[in-house]
Amino acid sequence: MRNLLNFLIKYNYWFLFLLLEVTSFVLLFRFNHYQQSVYFTSANGVAGKVYEISGGISSYFHLKSVNEDLLDRNMWLEQRVAFLEKSLQEQGLDSVKLYSMARLAPDDYRIFKANVIKNSLNKADNYITLDRGSSDGIRPEMGVVDANGVVGIVYKTSPRYSLVIPLLNSKSSISCKIVGSEYFGYLKWEGRDSRFAYLKDLPRHAEFNLGDTVVTSGYSTVFPEGVMVGTVDDMSDSHDGLSYLLKIKLATDFGKVSNVRVISRSGQEEQNMLEKEGEK
Repeated sequence: MRNLLNFLIKYNYWFLFLLLEVTSFVLLFRFNHYQQSVYFTSANGVAGKVYEISGGISSYFHLKSVNEDLLDRNMWLEQRVAFLEKSLQEQGLDSVKLYSMARLAPDDYRIFKANVIKNSLNKADNYITLDRGSSDGIRPEMGVVDANGVVGIVYKTSPRYSLVIPLLNSKSSISCKIVGSEYFGYLKWEGRDSRFAYLKDLPRHAEFNLGDTVVTSGYSTVFPEGVMVGTVDDMSDSHDGLSYLLKIKLATDFGKVSNVRVISRSGQEEQNMLEKEGEK
């Protein structure tokens, strides 16, 4: 306490000076209209800038919840579009075919959202881990897509997590076709570049052009017909010369994949069991 009193006594002139300065500024801005207007204009400008910065920071930390809300809304809208498209087809009217998730009929498919929590690009057998598992309704052999196109197939699940075999895996083999053609082949990744895969076993008499769209064929229990895969980037003959080998630029950017959807088709397990019994 004594030290505090000594400090105040020692610097009392400075404190008196500061008090008089504050008093003079208060009197100046309070009783002079011009200085008062300048003060309020400057104060409002500073306050506005502070609020702008704080608002930007707050918005940044809420981006995840905003993205989740947008994804939920998009999923609902896509299902409504699919329902309306199906209704138009039942009435015999023409409708535009959408080569995306919007083609999934709500009665035939269920869609689960999930987030990628682990991913790899530079291995021969890459895997993706999702933050949803069997307790969320996800099962092996379900298809996985993002907003751009096919991502892969669920391989294994635990109660809270799922392991996905993406297109960038030597075990991946997905039946695909070129839009406008009923001929199909199998998409395989040859390693190295994560942007490209190869469509194999496409018949020699199939017609196509560079830049054509490649989608899922629907000849499997995993993916419905017409889900985006990529575009034809280059072509060559297969090793035996009996079919085409097409270089496909993948629609999905696996270096940025984060929010995905898992597709569950009704009757999938029944069809798989029937086909396995037929192979015996």
